Amino acid sequence: MKPLFSLVLGLSLVIPLSGHAKEPTTAVSQQEQIKTQPLDKAAIEASFIADAELIRNTYEPKLYSFPAYVIGHYGLRMYRQTLDPKYAMSVWMDMARLTTRLDKFAAEVSSPEQIQKYIDKRIGGYEAVYGKRGKRGKLRYKVTKKMPEYLFVALDLLSPLARANEYGLKHKNDAKFREILRSYDFKKYATDKNMIRAWAAQLANQVYWLRQMGEQDVVDDFIKKFRKTYPDNKDKKLSKKQYSNKIYGMTHIIFAASEYYKKPVAEKDFQWIYDYYRKNFDYIAEHSTKDVVAEVGINFLLAGLEDDPIVFKARQTIQAYINREHGMVPSPRGNTDLISGEHRNTLSIMLLDWRGVHDAPTYLNNPKVFKEMPYGLQPL
Repeated sequence: MKPLFSLVLGLSLVIPLSGHAKEPTTAVSQQEQIKTQPLDKAAIEASFIADAELIRNTYEPKLYSFPAYVIGHYGLRMYRQTLDPKYAMSVWMDMARLTTRLDKFAAEVSSPEQIQKYIDKRIGGYEAVYGKRGKRGKLRYKVTKKMPEYLFVALDLLSPLARANEYGLKHKNDAKFREILRSYDFKKYATDKNMIRAWAAQLANQVYWLRQMGEQDVVDDFIKKFRKTYPDNKDKKLSKKQYSNKIYGMTHIIFAASEYYKKPVAEKDFQWIYDYYRKNFDYIAEHSTKDVVAEVGINFLLAGLEDDPIVFKARQTIQAYINREHGMVPSPRGNTDLISGEHRNTLSIMLLDWRGVHDAPTYLNNPKVFKEMPYGLQPL
């Protein structure tokens, strides 16, 4: 590994993108100044894999010092990619986290009066934390204040129910929770232009989760309204935040359709998305976050398009951003905090060292992972 890693440090595999000079990370700037001869495909691909391992080696020694949500996010994706049992504890912690939330709802937030009290408290807390923080936080608060139940039913309740469903499990109070879900019309949220401008990626997840669980199906309604909200010919008029929101929405449509890296998708089913990526990748890379660039590349991998030039360009772009002193992809401002950067770095690992889709972990396919489940969960 050492000779290969030394080789990687000396590579300059980057196709410069406008806006790159704005990156504050010294390690990146130095790497871009190195000039080398083109390498063969095998050496380039080996460098991508080596950089994925570099990031893994930064995160994994400290993984269990992170919050449970971060542990679950990283560990579940790594298990789903590698099927390595060393990530089983992360999956268990994720199950414990979602069970704890559902237990609380079963005990304290089930009657109409309890639900309303929870919603009132939730929107009040959201205003205090996010209502005055940045344009996105203000937009989300302003929009969601008109339908505050969204914070409860979509963000807080549906998410753990869908994750349990992915595992092939359900909570012991599943019937009651589904009854609560059915008392809300998700089409109201999924087809509201302002909600899409505030919550595009989240709504993409939620409409697919409902379909996955056999509940209300508003996927087509959401996609139709999404495309009307963000017509391609209006891209240049969007702020950077709104443009990122658009691309996040598109990447999450693909992610959610794959049940988050569990199943392949067919390009033809989302041709409008893939055509857009191919036509606009350089603009995406310049006007979006590193997370978005990685997600675009993974979207192609989910469709079995690893040889598409966009995958190579996305990998090069992410590789150029790596801060080698810290062994990770920093934030746009150069922040190297591991916890806040976990999402982008997990995506970067997956993009650089893709291991395919696996319907795992599930109760039926991976019984050892579910030998001891947190109380409250049971097979579907």
